[in-house]
Amino acid sequence: MLMMGFAGFLGLIKIVLMGLAAFGLVDAAIHREDAFRAADKQTKPFWLIILGIALVVSYLFSIMSFLPVIGLIASIVYIVDVRPALRQASGKGGGRRGGGSSSDGPYGPYNGGR
Repeated sequence: MLMMGFAGFLGLIKIVLMGLAAFGLVDAAIHREDAFRAADKQTKPFWLIILGIALVVSYLFSIMSFLPVIGLIASIVYIVDVRPALRQASGKGGGRRGGGSSSDGPYGPYNGGR
């Protein structure tokens, strides 16, 4: 019974690994090629190939192998490093919705007490 619970846990981890790789692959596919160059990151085909391999490896191999771990690292690098740089290069990032300026407060523009 304990082994069945462990196998279920490994199955959940495998689904999470596949989800991260699939999310990164779809996100990389929808960004334009020039955004990768503007963000000074690797090319779009490079990331599509890496994330595609990560998705296939996480599907085919057991989590106990080292290959899905390498795919996980590639997915995390894309999501944590490349994706924010792409969003900022394409004008979607910066943490602000609507692209507000640096003088905006939480309720609108700051007018300096006027």
